[in-house]
Amino acid sequence: MGSVTLGATARATIVGFSALAFAMILLPALAPAQDGSVEAGADVFKKCRACHDVGPNAKNKVGPLLNGIIGRKAGTIDGFSYSEAKKKAGAGGLVWSDKVMFEYLEKPLSYMPGTKMAFAGLKDPQDRKDVIAYLKQFK
Repeated sequence: MGSVTLGATARATIVGFSALAFAMILLPALAPAQDGSVEAGADVFKKCRACHDVGPNAKNKVGPLLNGIIGRKAGTIDGFSYSEAKKKAGAGGLVWSDKVMFEYLEKPLSYMPGTKMAFAGLKDPQDRKDVIAYLKQFK
């Protein structure tokens, strides 16, 4: 049996198809998951409303008001008495990004031991994405 020698064009074609096949397999796994829905997030936020407020007339309640939460340093709303854990997290540079909020909302007490937030968390990843989308509209 003889070996087959491929020309440069054939080698480039094989490499191109291999890269395309690899990208088709890998990219969906790397792509961000479905974005959150503001409408669905409004419904999920009903679980938060007993302690938190949002909107033009929002006030601190048992928990701080959440206007502008995404992008804000933890523990920094004036007039709210934060736990030492939240103050320490903010002093250490914790900013409520989408990613941080997504992780925190799954199980707040595990994410930040010592927080006063006694909420069990939102286990469903889509609920967390939805409530984050909802919160982001309140600047």
